[in-house]
Amino acid sequence: MELLIQYHESAAGFLARVFLGVLFFFQGYDAVFKIKVENVIETYENSFSQRGIPKVFTFLGAWFTSYVELIGGLLLIVGLFEYCALYILGINLLLVNIAFGISNPMWDMKYVSPRLALLLFLLVIPSTWHTWSLDNLIFKL
Repeated sequence: MELLIQYHESAAGFLARVFLGVLFFFQGYDAVFKIKVENVIETYENSFSQRGIPKVFTFLGAWFTSYVELIGGLLLIVGLFEYCALYILGINLLLVNIAFGISNPMWDMKYVSPRLALLLFLLVIPSTWHTWSLDNLIFKL
């Protein structure tokens, strides 16, 4: 029992990080390999163009968010460059929030809120909770 108590903070950081990484990774995987980024662009292009958003923003945003979710999720799963991944995924969430707000001001946040909560949790927990990661193994943080 003492062993469990000794490592419960590290376990909490690990579980939150891997869970968030899996959410982002598979969302990015679907966008890149199953749905295809071109189809993501098509989905939002009409709605955004009606609101005066240039096509280049839709194009860049779809590519950015799809690959950031895929790569950032993978980095979180393995625990490599964790803080960089969290900051970039946070920017991704802001962009997604703006895009969904433009396309549908009353959109359902049930998919974004858990990701945001986990991301903020991982950013505010002490660095000593981030011990079960490649970052800690390689860089001895």
